[in-house]
Amino acid sequence: MTTTVSAKPARLATPTRRRRRPPSWGRATPYLLVLPAVLLELLIHIIPMLVGVWMSFVKLTQFFIANWRLAPYAGLDNYRVALNFSGPLGRDLLHSFTVTTIYTVIVVGLAWAFGMSAALVLQRGFRSRGALRTLFLVPYALPIYAGIITWSFILQRDNGLLNHVLQENLHVLDHATFWLVGNNAFVSMTVVAIWRSWPFAFLMLMAGMQSIPEEVYDAAAVDGAGTWQQVRHITLASLKPVNVVLLLMLFLWTFNDFNTPFVLFGATPPTSADLISIHIFGNSFVNWNFGLGSAMSARMRSRTAGSASDFIFSGMVW
Repeated sequence: MTTTVSAKPARLATPTRRRRRPPSWGRATPYLLVLPAVLLELLIHIIPMLVGVWMSFVKLTQFFIANWRLAPYAGLDNYRVALNFSGPLGRDLLHSFTVTTIYTVIVVGLAWAFGMSAALVLQRGFRSRGALRTLFLVPYALPIYAGIITWSFILQRDNGLLNHVLQENLHVLDHATFWLVGNNAFVSMTVVAIWRSWPFAFLMLMAGMQSIPEEVYDAAAVDGAGTWQQVRHITLASLKPVNVVLLLMLFLWTFNDFNTPFVLFGATPPTSADLISIHIFGNSFVNWNFGLGSAMSARMRSRTAGSASDFIFSGMVW
């Protein structure tokens, strides 16, 4: 008996598809997209910073502005003069750094406190909520110079609105006060800076609160948590990442603030309002000692960067 074995038809071999390599221009696309940002960073920040560091090692005064290459080499002399706190220039720089530190702490702290308070008040819905939001953001929306110039008119001694209201309407003052001279200059500058900064803190914190679910507050209220406990354990705990970024930005903007003292007082502010930015500007463009001003700027820039990195690290640990 014979058995027949049916032969299975052979499968046709399917050709393997080779993966196409992306064209060379496709692989270069990410770098081409980043190239404009890199070029702008080089032109606006990196190259001027390197030129400033070079200027700090030469005696670049008004006699060598026409030809920088002829400026004599100074080595570390500019840094020695700037950091010699027993000398007049060093004492002035130390005083300016102290004023800037106090100014930064006060402005950042009060701007954050005002922004947090306003964000908490406007967190729940009520009538005129949108109008209040718009009103609170007006100082941030105004151009910087327009807002500060308006404050300079308000704080004038003879024709200022503040003296008129306090002296004529409220009868708080017996005579007109110099708000832009002496120790009052620091108070006036701080008030203007807080007025400019706190709407940004309010905007950031209000945006962060929008991501907190309302059900979390309802559950906490059912469990017996009061208003302060909800703010402490829910709102502030949820806003930790926002607060780290916000406080860092406010610190950098306030510490390097130049517009506020320059518009209020000009190139030579009172001693109580001598911030580090305008102090360096005065040594560079008023005294025409660009080498010394660059040395001060390089030293303060490194100290600011170190403080910012410490702040970021402490915020991450916190």
